[in-house]
Amino acid sequence: MEKVTSEVRMKEKKRIALVAHDNMKRDMLEWAMFNKSVLSRHELFATGTTGGLLSEALSLYIHRFKSGPLGGDQQIGAKVAEGEIDVVVFFWDPLEPHPHDVDVKALLRIAVVYNIPIACNRASADFIISSHLMNETYDRIAVDYDR
Repeated sequence: MEKVTSEVRMKEKKRIALVAHDNMKRDMLEWAMFNKSVLSRHELFATGTTGGLLSEALSLYIHRFKSGPLGGDQQIGAKVAEGEIDVVVFFWDPLEPHPHDVDVKALLRIAVVYNIPIACNRASADFIISSHLMNETYDRIAVDYDR
């Protein structure tokens, strides 16, 4: 069966989801504070605890979902599937088991399915956030699963 694709327009103001496991929250805070000027030009979303920490540290409004283990990762995944998230920055801890590992895998999977840029560490987050594409419209190619 042939894949049918379509272009999905990302506007200049991106909708960015920020997620960090407990052991990675400090890294996320440091990264976000360093990139505050860029992040302030976009619409930010985050899981519960991460969103609270970032909102306080950055003095920026952040749409907050539930905590990751309570469904926040799944809520972000649903927003990706609905076309309401453009970029995911998820600092996850690959060396620690988590009770919601299946949710983490599902979020990573859904981001790939919908061809959403996803950064899983500071280096990849730096490359994404510093790309000229963050400040302009971008037509990403996505498989049209409804056809």
